[in-house]
Amino acid sequence: MRIVGVKAPLSWKNLLASGHDVVMAVCALLTALIARYGDDVWQVDQLWLWLLLFAVTCFVVFQIFGLGRGMWRFASITDLRTIVLGSSIAIVVYFLLLFSITRLEGFPRTALPITWFVMIVLIGAPRLAYRAFKDGGLTRIRPRDLADRPREDILIVGTVSDADQVIRSYGLENSTRYRVHGIVDTKPGKSGRRVRGVPVVGDVGELSDIVPRMARAGISINALVLASPSFSGDWSALLQTATELQLPLRRVATRPLTGTEPDLAELTLEDLLSRPSVKLAMDNIASMIRNRVILITGAGGSIGAEITRQVARHGPQRLVLVDLSEYALYEIDHEIARDFPELSRSAVLADVRDAGRIRQLVSGEKPSVVFHAAARKHVPLMEANSCEGIATNVFGTRNIADAAVEAGVDAFVMISTDKAIRPTSTMGASKRVAELYCQARDVSASKTRFVTVRFGNVLGSTGSVVPLFRRQILAGGPVTVTHPEMKRYFMTIPEATQLVLQAAAAGIEQRRARGRIMVLDMGEPVRILDLARSMIVLAGLRPDQDIEIRFTGLRPGEKLFEELFDPTENPQPSGVDGVFVASPLLAEETILERGLAELETALTHVDDAAARAHLFDLLPESEAVCMSADAREVSRAPIERPSGLRDSSRVL
Repeated sequence: MRIVGVKAPLSWKNLLASGHDVVMAVCALLTALIARYGDDVWQVDQLWLWLLLFAVTCFVVFQIFGLGRGMWRFASITDLRTIVLGSSIAIVVYFLLLFSITRLEGFPRTALPITWFVMIVLIGAPRLAYRAFKDGGLTRIRPRDLADRPREDILIVGTVSDADQVIRSYGLENSTRYRVHGIVDTKPGKSGRRVRGVPVVGDVGELSDIVPRMARAGISINALVLASPSFSGDWSALLQTATELQLPLRRVATRPLTGTEPDLAELTLEDLLSRPSVKLAMDNIASMIRNRVILITGAGGSIGAEITRQVARHGPQRLVLVDLSEYALYEIDHEIARDFPELSRSAVLADVRDAGRIRQLVSGEKPSVVFHAAARKHVPLMEANSCEGIATNVFGTRNIADAAVEAGVDAFVMISTDKAIRPTSTMGASKRVAELYCQARDVSASKTRFVTVRFGNVLGSTGSVVPLFRRQILAGGPVTVTHPEMKRYFMTIPEATQLVLQAAAAGIEQRRARGRIMVLDMGEPVRILDLARSMIVLAGLRPDQDIEIRFTGLRPGEKLFEELFDPTENPQPSGVDGVFVASPLLAEETILERGLAELETALTHVDDAAARAHLFDLLPESEAVCMSADAREVSRAPIERPSGLRDSSRVL
């Protein structure tokens, strides 16, 4: 229990509260004495000495404990503990003082225990009554008041402690918008108990029986509300039950919303995919960014914009935002200007394929760190427009990488993809060649350290499957899935970006591991069909009944399964949470340059077929082109692939 001293002058409210507490304490002592002496108490010679000494003692002790400084509007169990402790100390001090002055002559020994109990009640009850009054607990809502307002009947799903927090924080006991009919606990054994007057009606396994039973009793449940997004039960079973009951799943916000009525948000796919938080090495990330000039290509894209936001929070000297899309660049520049008005920045419209423009930009801005997020990433579109995709992903990367070396940039961070592993698409092959080029630059002993970060799909990013599914669901279907067994790795945008910064900081710090690739721990892959079904359920609809799921077949360049590691890459722990280090094949620089020259010639003639052929010739499958990264560092023994990746597949 924290004991506080007087740190500021008492306001009239503090004085009034302190006076109330002392008066209640004296009344408690008087009540105890009356219980002992009856009407004869007024004839006791030392009565006024006893009362005055007790009043002074309580005033001093209560001030030490800050009892009068608490806000009655927010009275809680913490205040009750303070009242109990303060009262106990006051009784002990009073006993010692009275003994030293009067040797307790004529004072009944049983009066002090009675006083202790009564003063706790008299001091605490008015606080709780005042809070109940302010929360509307002393008023009863009339039925005619409710007739004009839509009111939802809900069940809260979660542990009883989480349910208690939700009911108290959102004032659901007296809400005119929501009526809580019960708590569905995640574990059995508490049925029949009550939390803040709300009954525990069963556990999650009984949910499919609870709702129909309540319907037969005349209670029609409108929604299920999760007490916490970090649901500890079986997500798939809960989703299936919600689908069968045709009930939407909702969640509470991280903070109670202000106002007279709470607002409960729809559960999102990001909530379902949330994994245990990764412990970020914030000091390393901050030291990589603080007081440095940071240049970000593709700054208006999904990943680039989130990198921009997170970099801005770490106090860079200056931000240089580069993008080819005028609107996307305007949006992120406007957001940074609004949220970080003191941060120096510039928004540059530029194409990474323009070598001269990029060289001029990098040499003029002189950044310390470059985050290269600009890329063409849509697999089918790149199959149909191979030259355009290769020009951006391969030669755009080469342009910005060469400019970084010429300008003496400290670190160059390239964003790659799991599609670069044994690629079957132009997009994946172009990103793998971009990896090869950055690896070659990294091992060339230049000042610039090149760090490649590889990860899978990002939920909600532009052009990804999640926004497509959302549009199809809003349109009434069908939801199109290419293949029932297709699986992909998924992360949320903030999660992926935080790990990108973590991986970059770790890669830059570990200078002995040149030519390696940092790979994010993506958990287990998620089946796209399960993803589609989950999104339909979250929309309050039934898969295959309300919304049709239609299989369209694999598109050009697509694979059923993606990988984060090639079997030859010997992944190793990086030393930081959520990141592994892969040792991929390296390209001999002279052979790589010759292959890139042939590829560039094909682009000049806009020959998609020839460009794809030259692109795939550059891949690690060509033994003449590549050699093992471990050959450059023979002292590093290969180890088995790390185990213990977090399991995210259960949520879908």
